[in-house]
Amino acid sequence: MGHPVHFLAFGMGAGCSPKAPGTMGTLMALAIYLPLSHAPFAVYLAATLLSVLVGVWICGWSARQLGVHDHPGIVWDEIAGYLVTMIAAPPGLLWMVLGFVLFRFFDILKPWPIGWLDRRVGGGLGIMLDDVAAGIASLVCLQLLARLI
Repeated sequence: MGHPVHFLAFGMGAGCSPKAPGTMGTLMALAIYLPLSHAPFAVYLAATLLSVLVGVWICGWSARQLGVHDHPGIVWDEIAGYLVTMIAAPPGLLWMVLGFVLFRFFDILKPWPIGWLDRRVGGGLGIMLDDVAAGIASLVCLQLLARLI
């Protein structure tokens, strides 16, 4: 945690949780999402894209330094994945919670193609890609729910 890149990779400390670090990282994502949700849509998209692109490097660097591919404490990927989930989400606590539940569901269970990506792609890209895919699946479900409700 002493290095700024590890600090970011570990979700500003959320990944240090001894239990459910991925869930704690997603909770940290809520804190990042809240102010971003009030920004113009283009700013939100740019911040999300930046979190994904920079996340490939952050997660890859941290994993190499730790000598562990996708160390459980590396949760930047959960942060970026949740931000993907919440693209164009309706405002309100209900939608934030639904997005959280959907993202954790897809991130934990890793249905195809998420699990396939997780097993086949290495490095920082691999660490990020399965969470981005979980975020896309969650985004689709959230948008479908928003249309139905």
